Amino acid sequence: MSNSNDCKIILVEPSPVVSAGIRQLLDCSYEFTITEHLTNLQHLKGRLLASLPDLFIINPVVLDYDKRFALRSLLQDIPNVSLVALVYTYVEAGVLQQFNGIIEINDNFTSIETTLRTALSVRTDRKEFYESQDLTEREIDVLIEVAKGLMNKEIADKLNISVHTVISHRKNISRKTGIKSVSGLTVYAMINNLINKDGM
Repeated sequence: MSNSNDCKIILVEPSPVVSAGIRQLLDCSYEFTITEHLTNLQHLKGRLLASLPDLFIINPVVLDYDKRFALRSLLQDIPNVSLVALVYTYVEAGVLQQFNGIIEINDNFTSIETTLRTALSVRTDRKEFYESQDLTEREIDVLIEVAKGLMNKEIADKLNISVHTVISHRKNISRKTGIKSVSGLTVYAMINNLINKDGM
């Protein structure tokens, strides 16, 4: 950001009461401005070209169930953006790992400002992010077999690699995707067209 007044925020929150509260809190700040408020992600693409935000505050409940682990891919057209989750219900840890920070419903203004500043300081250029997140061909092979329900030994036998190598690939997959559960990885594989429901 070129100066302290440059941070543009898109708020994605279905509750008008919560949205009004966040707006009122941030009106006290010289650093952050909510330029757009959406109640869902349906019209997000069109808004992005007009707004080009620095930061999103998103309530994870707006994410479709089958896309909840792929938020970053929805926002890949924005060159340098931070994501902050606005949380007041239970959200899976794997979903929250996609965010640079978390605002909880009971946070005060100072805490929210700190979270937003921290999120901006750790944001990653889109190109660097996606290059670092790309799975290798062998990791994709392992992911597909994990999604099909195979155990490490079965995957090792099928791909002619050692169990240790399978475990290493699985660690890399979890690190890159931010997803640790088999069910989460299965959904990730499906929404990225690596497998389909019939091929399970």
